[in-house]
Amino acid sequence: MLHPAIKASIQAGREELVSIRRKLHSEPELPWEEEKTTEFVVTSLKKLGIPFRRMNPTGVVAEIAGGKSGKRVALRADMDALPVDELNNNLPYVSSSPGKMHACGHDAHTSMLLAAAKALVEIKGELPGTVRLIFQPAEEIAEGAKEMVKQGAMEGVDNVFGIHIWSQMPTHKISCTPGPSFASGDIFRIKFKGRGGHGAMPHECIDAAVVASSFVMNVQAVVSRAIDPQSPAVLTVGKMSAGTRFNVIAENAEIEGTVRCFDAETRDHVEMLLKQFGEQTASVYGAEAKVEYIRGTDAVINEEQSAGLVQKIAEEAFGKEAIYHEKPTMGGEDFSIYLAHAPGSFALVGSGNPDKDTEWAHHHGRFNIDEDALTTGAELYAQYAWVYLND
Repeated sequence: MLHPAIKASIQAGREELVSIRRKLHSEPELPWEEEKTTEFVVTSLKKLGIPFRRMNPTGVVAEIAGGKSGKRVALRADMDALPVDELNNNLPYVSSSPGKMHACGHDAHTSMLLAAAKALVEIKGELPGTVRLIFQPAEEIAEGAKEMVKQGAMEGVDNVFGIHIWSQMPTHKISCTPGPSFASGDIFRIKFKGRGGHGAMPHECIDAAVVASSFVMNVQAVVSRAIDPQSPAVLTVGKMSAGTRFNVIAENAEIEGTVRCFDAETRDHVEMLLKQFGEQTASVYGAEAKVEYIRGTDAVINEEQSAGLVQKIAEEAFGKEAIYHEKPTMGGEDFSIYLAHAPGSFALVGSGNPDKDTEWAHHHGRFNIDEDALTTGAELYAQYAWVYLND
């Protein structure tokens, strides 16, 4: 089922693969600022002779046309970094931009897809179809996939596949289970308006800080008492601000948070309850509330056949012991945007290794990957394209 030349190509190019990843890691760029990364990808594609199209403002879509007609499969890698200070200052490839860091592994994804592209180009005469390469910006703010699709990245695509390096899994392990993988990720903002005044005269005021605090302390009842326990949901308040001075009763308070779940019915129910809870909490105190609920990414739901194909490829390429069943995460991923346009799946490739200190959580300042995982991910990308087109 697999193509032996793919494995040989990626193993032979391991040093270059690691070098590319380190270069990208040392030059992180935030969402919609990935100009150097885009240029690097373009230069790499030119060397491989792969036709490409620059997206606006950043990002690249390229295609490898096979020697025979057939289906079109898309492989996606994201490119953006995070506004995080890197704490691994002893690394020779530490971030050169203070306050910016590849703290989620997107540098690995981009380098793996470039290695996969090289391997596929070498056998393109045998490919019965087309491989589309999607190098996506702005995943961390859940905007990049929408823009790529808007600019035609999924036109004519029959199946789509993506990978995420995963530090919570041992190196070389691969997880791609049918069904929910990543949760939907929504944002809510609530502005409470009371009546300010002197801190010594609270009886003449409506304290917005108290209103907001009451909301934060009690809103978890939405999940614990109003949502079916068999339909997981997470509601987190991540930001709260109130008042202007130590002796002034706050007239305004604002909170921001996120809601995560896996199914549409639960998502709709939480949104409705959140709005009710905000307005009714304000009403108890005689205050006002303005509730804003912003839908972000949908849940990533792996299509059964595509996920099964990943498992078969992983077992044949790396052995039965490589198969790992990671539980669905409440993290969000805008790969869900692509799945709305074609069936496909999203795999996790383990990179956690305690001996190399690479088990830190994603988005942490000490996040790093075991670079032995790079060849695993690169081969999985390329073999998936080969097998899908031949299936």
